[in-house]
Amino acid sequence: MSFRGTYTVMITPFDQDQQIDLPTLRRFVDWQIENGIRGLVPLGSTGEFLSLTDEERHLVARTVVEQAAGRVPVLIGTGAENTLDVIRYSREAEAMGADGVMIIPPFYSTPTDDELFMHYRRVAESINIPIMLYNNPATANVDMLPPLVARLSEIDNCTMIKESTMDVTRVRDIIRLCGDRLDVFGGIMGFESFLEGAVGWVAVASNVVPREMSQIYDLCENFRDVGKAREIYNQFVPIIRFVGGGGYVAGSKALLRHMGLDVGGPRPPRLPLPPADERLAARLVAELSLSYSPA
Repeated sequence: MSFRGTYTVMITPFDQDQQIDLPTLRRFVDWQIENGIRGLVPLGSTGEFLSLTDEERHLVARTVVEQAAGRVPVLIGTGAENTLDVIRYSREAEAMGADGVMIIPPFYSTPTDDELFMHYRRVAESINIPIMLYNNPATANVDMLPPLVARLSEIDNCTMIKESTMDVTRVRDIIRLCGDRLDVFGGIMGFESFLEGAVGWVAVASNVVPREMSQIYDLCENFRDVGKAREIYNQFVPIIRFVGGGGYVAGSKALLRHMGLDVGGPRPPRLPLPPADERLAARLVAELSLSYSPA
C-alpha cells in the first residue's frame, strides 16, 4: 500500500454527556473521504487519546477502520508511556485491520536515544504493519533529531515519520539521511514540507477543510502547480493557524460546530474556547463560507 497525500489526524466526537458519539464519528469518516482526504489517523493528539479509556480507544479505532472500509488507509495512534501498552494497542490495531500505526515517543520519561530505539524496535518486532514515527517535541518532551530518525529508519517496520516541528529543514535532512527507507509527512508545516520533499501531511486543519488541504498536496505532487497550491494555502492559513496552537482540539470542534456538525466539546482538563476565540471561529467560518455538506 502506498501512503501519500493529506491525512486527517481526527477529532473524536462526543455527545452532550461527553460519551463517544459513534453515529457522528461514522458520518465524519464518510465526509472526510468524500472530500478527497487520502488517509485517516484516529487517536492522535487531536483525537484526545490520553482522555479515553482503553475500551474507548478500541471502540474509536474499530469504528474508523470499519467505516473507512478500505477506501483510504487508516493509521491508528497507539502511543503510550509504557512500551508494553504500545505493543498491546498496536497488536489490537493490526488485528482489527488497521493499515498502520502512528506512535509518539513516551512523553513523561524523556527517554534517551538508546531507549527510544529499544522502544520502537520492540514494538516493530511485535507487529507486521508499518509504523509512522511521530516527532512532536512540544508534547512528547523529547525531540527526535534527524540522526536519530535515520537510526530508527533501520528498523524494518518504521517506514514513515510525522515531523511536527516548525523547522522544515528537518524534512530535507531526514530525506538526505534516510533515503528511500523512510517517507516523511509534514505535521505543522504541510505546504512547506511538500516543497522540501515530503510525501504527505498529517494535518489538523483537514478536520475542517479536508478538500482544500487535500488539494494542496495534489497540486504539489510532482510540482504540478505549486502556484495554485500556494494560493489555496494562503487562503486557509487563518484556519491552519487557528487550530495550530494549544487550543487545537477545542478550536477544531468549534469550527465544525459553526459549520453545522456538532462534535461536542473537548474532555477535561481541556476547556471550550473562551468567548473571544469562539467569536473568531464563527467569523472564520462565515468569511471563508465553510459548511458541513455531506453527500
